Amino acid sequence: MRELLSDLRDWHTAGTPFALATVVAVRGSAPRAPGAVMAVSATGAVAGSVSGGCVESDVYEAAGEALSTGRTLLRTYGISDDEAFGVGLTCGGTIEVLVRPYAEESDRAALRELLGTIAAGEPVALATVVSGAAPAGAHRTVLAGRAAGSLGEEGLDAAVTDDARGLLAQGVTGTTRYGAHGERRMQDVTVFVQAFAPAPRMLVFGAIDHAAATARIVSFLGYRVTVCDARPVFATRERFPTADEVVCAWPHTYLESTPVDARTVICVLTHDPKFDVPLLAAALRTPAAYIGVMGSRRTHADRTARLREAGVGEADLARLASPVGLDLGARTPEETAVSIAAEIVQHRWGGTGRPLGELAGAIHHAREPGT
Repeated sequence: MRELLSDLRDWHTAGTPFALATVVAVRGSAPRAPGAVMAVSATGAVAGSVSGGCVESDVYEAAGEALSTGRTLLRTYGISDDEAFGVGLTCGGTIEVLVRPYAEESDRAALRELLGTIAAGEPVALATVVSGAAPAGAHRTVLAGRAAGSLGEEGLDAAVTDDARGLLAQGVTGTTRYGAHGERRMQDVTVFVQAFAPAPRMLVFGAIDHAAATARIVSFLGYRVTVCDARPVFATRERFPTADEVVCAWPHTYLESTPVDARTVICVLTHDPKFDVPLLAAALRTPAAYIGVMGSRRTHADRTARLREAGVGEADLARLASPVGLDLGARTPEETAVSIAAEIVQHRWGGTGRPLGELAGAIHHAREPGT
């Protein structure tokens, strides 16, 4: 949804009706995870994608039907040998796509408020009825302290609100099922809960050319990027225009004072012992998902020896991605940034880092919901 903010705001401003097509379930190999969204306006404009091109033409037609009838539609797309060249997923999986029209001003106003909450970085979940004994397409917006909208029945609203807050706390998107009145362990109503947690953070230490290139590419991946360096002549907004924040401070002091969670990635590009050792000792005390460190193999050996002397254990040292990045043969700062970004993606999803042509089996790895 975040990638559609600009388009949807423009359509809101113009008063243009539109339909949102959302992937609500995936079975087997599929190019997009649950929560992927494609929007189609009443004027025929398109934003986003639900499958990377496999079924978009049919979803476009379904969006037009939803807008003309005012009905929410559920479409299932898969593949079999006799339909390989028809509408379907050539990767062999199956996806379910919910197509909901936003033709009424009240609906668009509710979505506009949701988009504003997402843009502000406030955690919010959108619960939408997919099928069953409740109005298809009915939705409820759930925040930490309040909720708005109804799924049609008070008990169902209460149960979904409770579960949506739990999923939101975990940053997880997924499908839940209830009885018609919100009863647990029943299958009468299927609800898709899409969690919009704040963007994950990337902390880049060392205001060098490689940091500028890394900030650009990781911002593109959806991270909120902070660049930190103790040298005021280097830590400037002019040198890092794509970073969300540029901080002039001693790296370890800043790291100890800023929030770090299990989605945060840290890149240490200083390769200077007076910065690296206290910074990495602090980084290894955090739950950060990834800690990458730049430097040659000689620098890495010297750095780990210093960290051992500082009392860092072997299990913690094993968390370091050092030297940082995948082996792409990178030479320039931009190529190195691609290498770093590739390793972050590989670490997040559990890929091998090897060429796909050398591997057998499914191309699309199983994904964690909501990430």
